[in-house]
Amino acid sequence: MPESPDRVSAMRDATRVLEKIGAAHALIGGLAVGVHSGVPRATLDIDFAVHSSVDRRRLVEALTQAGFRVIGEFPHSANFRHASGEPVQLAFDAGFDPMIARAERFDAGGVSIPIVRKADLIAMKERAAADPGRPRSKALRDRADIELLRGDVPDPDEGW
Repeated sequence: MPESPDRVSAMRDATRVLEKIGAAHALIGGLAVGVHSGVPRATLDIDFAVHSSVDRRRLVEALTQAGFRVIGEFPHSANFRHASGEPVQLAFDAGFDPMIARAERFDAGGVSIPIVRKADLIAMKERAAADPGRPRSKALRDRADIELLRGDVPDPDEGW
């Protein structure tokens, strides 16, 4: 395994596999916040929403064959580790399906990556922040992400 995870390669490789098997998907989460806001955002993994109708067995098989390792499967998500060590989470929720259908694209080193639209990402973050079962630290991060997406971007020259 390489010395450090490679976020861009993991994102590109996951997209290639998902597109190869015809699995509609779109980038969500912290990386999507960073792309839309223009502000890099610390995040533990790469998050993709995957259309709820996708055959999960086929998806797991395709990613495994491409060198991803399954690290957890849950009712609404599947977690993988890219060959570089980068964690990748796939979320399955019928509520995301229309957002996936409206996804835009951005270029990541020659690979066109689908990403949910900014308004859809804000709606996702609002829904997550309002979930009473969500840990407070995550709900606060969701609220901060919403503000970044709405344009409350810190001035890097502002200082303390």
